[in-house]
Amino acid sequence: MQDEAPSSKPYAAGLFRKLLTYAKPYWKAFLVALIVLLMNSSLTVIGPLLTQLAVDRYLAPAPNREPSLLDPYLSTDPYTGLTEVSVLFMASMVLGLLLSFIQSYLMQRTGQHAMFDLRRDLMRHLHKIDIAYYDRQAVGRILTRVTTDVDQLNELLSSGLVAIAGDVVVLCALLIAMMQLSPGMTLILLSVTPLVVVASLLFRNTVQRSNRRIRAAVARINAFLQEHITGMSVVQLFNREQISQQQFDEANTEHKDAYKEAIHAYGWFYPVVEFLGVLGMAALISYGGYRIQQGELTLGILVAFFQYGLRFFRPIQDLSEKYGIIHQALAAGERVFGLLETQPTFGAPRPPVPFPQGPADLEFDRVWFAYKDDDWVLRDVSFRIEPGEMIAIVGHTGAGKTTLTNLVLRFYDAQKGAIRIGGVDVRNIAPVELRRHFGVVLQDPFLFTGNLRDNIRLGTATITEEEIGQAVEQVNLRDFIESLPNGLSHEVRERGAGLSTGQKQLISFARALAHNPRFLILDEATSSVDTETELRIRQALDRLLKGRTSIVIAHRLSTIQRADRILVMHKGELREQGTHQRLLAQRGIYWKLYQLQYRDQETAWGIRK
Repeated sequence: MQDEAPSSKPYAAGLFRKLLTYAKPYWKAFLVALIVLLMNSSLTVIGPLLTQLAVDRYLAPAPNREPSLLDPYLSTDPYTGLTEVSVLFMASMVLGLLLSFIQSYLMQRTGQHAMFDLRRDLMRHLHKIDIAYYDRQAVGRILTRVTTDVDQLNELLSSGLVAIAGDVVVLCALLIAMMQLSPGMTLILLSVTPLVVVASLLFRNTVQRSNRRIRAAVARINAFLQEHITGMSVVQLFNREQISQQQFDEANTEHKDAYKEAIHAYGWFYPVVEFLGVLGMAALISYGGYRIQQGELTLGILVAFFQYGLRFFRPIQDLSEKYGIIHQALAAGERVFGLLETQPTFGAPRPPVPFPQGPADLEFDRVWFAYKDDDWVLRDVSFRIEPGEMIAIVGHTGAGKTTLTNLVLRFYDAQKGAIRIGGVDVRNIAPVELRRHFGVVLQDPFLFTGNLRDNIRLGTATITEEEIGQAVEQVNLRDFIESLPNGLSHEVRERGAGLSTGQKQLISFARALAHNPRFLILDEATSSVDTETELRIRQALDRLLKGRTSIVIAHRLSTIQRADRILVMHKGELREQGTHQRLLAQRGIYWKLYQLQYRDQETAWGIRK
């Protein structure tokens, strides 16, 4: 997948800069962690030096031993001296554990704070991005950006960078200490290093390839699960369980194979490095033994070098492993910051024009719109809605009815022409201010997890309990609310599970009314409700529409006939407009729609022309 590709080197530098901007507010914690890191790294040198001191001074005294800084403070008695050295060794180990805890705690805590800020910015940005972005992107992939990818960045910030810095400091400290003890033995140990580097490069390339496959597979699995869990009723209804399982198995197999490749790389890398380390140790035994026989080296130095050798290859292993973390983080960071850099196609104008006060008309002036290239969905559409007027929009599927409302709300902007409210182009009004004056009820009502009160109020603190009660009363929903044990506090599960479509739709009507909009848009709001619910909505429509400019997209004749004017859309063009009786008399497109869709409804409801 293209968007799962790894970061390039030029982008990596930019990524680190962007990531550090989130760590910048917590620089004090980083500074303390760095100081602790340096102190902890110095302790890795002390242990072998204490071992050398114990061997050369007490266990196998060497006449040619160089005095140490601790000699004046240690007892000359072997038993007492070894006890003192052991206490110092244990003290260095305990201090190292304490410093490691402080460093890990500070970095993990700081990393979580930084990732909290990053996730907050991601969510804030997702609220600003155009609806068109969500038309192009799978929800599962967006979820991966906010969850898994951010976790990868946290791993880099809280563990990867500090661990790499620590490994580099430890290597430098070990090299300095070993060079002070014996330059010759240090060179012997370093002679194995090129082989370790070659093994690390091979390991790095394999892990890089497998990590790329893993990230692609994770995004694919998340997208697949989101789509199929949401549509599980359709999967089961059409007996697609087996096909769905096969498709999931393909993505799951790719994920497994990618991990197996990484496991294989880790499986051979560590034994190879261990083997090369053993070769280095064998060379040290041979060379060190010869130097001891010649009286040029002490046994304590040789023992200390064994300890240094074991510690020397560990940071190299860690650096190779941390490369995998860096690579995963770079790939994740490219996607995360790529999302943050996705700019809305349109936003609040500078400076924005206030929303017109008082009665305002709504005008489409020669509007052309296409979702893609020149595939026009609307063609030269012009009409005007007077303040307080109710307009019904009808037409076949794909005629452009819903697109009209999307343009009014600025989910999209027209490529040609203008849409004006009270003479003000909607593109000159901030989207937040524009939408605040509109109440929208869609064909498929959407309820959030919480309770009924929260779903009606939707976080608008200015809506009082009394206003919620009035909205519930106006849409004839009070009987249902009072029948619930907890009333408006009744729990609402995900997507309103447990409520009927009609009940959810009535709650959507109450939500729109509670916000007291000046304009009301009903997008086939009664097409999916039962007969009883439609009757309740019809009884409430007079109250719903009173004093509001309304746009109603409807398939129900009972709703259309209540309109002051009917607009007939056909293939993206406004072909007819007028009252129900006038359009029937024209015997045009509306008359054909009436014959195909509405005549049976009129008979069923006993509506007379």
